Amino acid sequence: MMRCHLSRLMGERKMKIMDVARATGLHRNTVTLLYKETATRIDLEAIESLCRLFDCGVGDLFEVVD
Repeated sequence: MMRCHLSRLMGERKMKIMDVARATGLHRNTVTLLYKETATRIDLEAIESLCRLFDCGVGDLFEVVD
């Protein structure tokens, strides 16, 4: 199972879903699905945008858990 740490990263920076959507150009629904960890797939461009925004690597954003 994949775990997304977007909510933690957003919380650390006190960002709202719309703040992330505006800063990355991603659709609000995409950010919401990742925030709630209900997304079933994500584009590589979206991952790149989020990593650039939060100045982190893919491993900081996503984690594989058993």
